[in-house]
Amino acid sequence: MAAEIRAEMVAQVHSVLVEPGSSVAVGDTVLLLESMKMEIPVIVEWAGVVIEIPVTPGDVVHEGDLLVTLSLTTA
Repeated sequence: MAAEIRAEMVAQVHSVLVEPGSSVAVGDTVLLLESMKMEIPVIVEWAGVVIEIPVTPGDVVHEGDLLVTLSLTTA
C-alpha cells in the first residue's frame, strides 16, 4: 500500500532530507518547506520506505502538490 504526502500551502522547497529507498518512521522529517521566511518541516505520519520525491530544492509547490510517495510498512 502507498501513501502520498502533499503540500498544505504554497511554499518553496528548502531542502529534501531523504531519498528514494530511505526508511522513515512516524514523526520523521522528510523535507523542509519555506514560506514567508519560515521553515516548515514536512513530517511523516506513517512508517514506510520512500518511493518517489518529485520535488527538488528551489521548486515552488502549491496546495495539493505531491511531495513524497511512501510504500507503507505493515506491522
